[in-house]
Amino acid sequence: MGNARELLTEERERARDQARSLEREFADLAEAASGPGTDDEHDPEGATLAFERQHTAALLADARARVAEIDAALARIDDGTYGTCTRCGGPIGDGRLAARPAAATCVRCASR
Repeated sequence: MGNARELLTEERERARDQARSLEREFADLAEAASGPGTDDEHDPEGATLAFERQHTAALLADARARVAEIDAALARIDDGTYGTCTRCGGPIGDGRLAARPAAATCVRCASR
């Protein structure tokens, strides 16, 4: 369990760093879009600021969800249920936990 906690803690820090970076990027995009005379809807040079904001917002939501998933896995370690499927109650399996340390379900339940 100690190794799983270490892996999850490191992965959580990476996800939090990514979320912080995306939060800054999103704020920068929002500031750029609020500038006077910004008409990015007709910019022939590429993606619009609105598209960039939505893309960044989606990446940010994914990073935040990853942090929440890892927090839940750390809580399962603390309460002694780590490695047990949250759906069927069976073992998750060492291979799945090695590939996805924050996994909450076994392969069978995850494929449903």
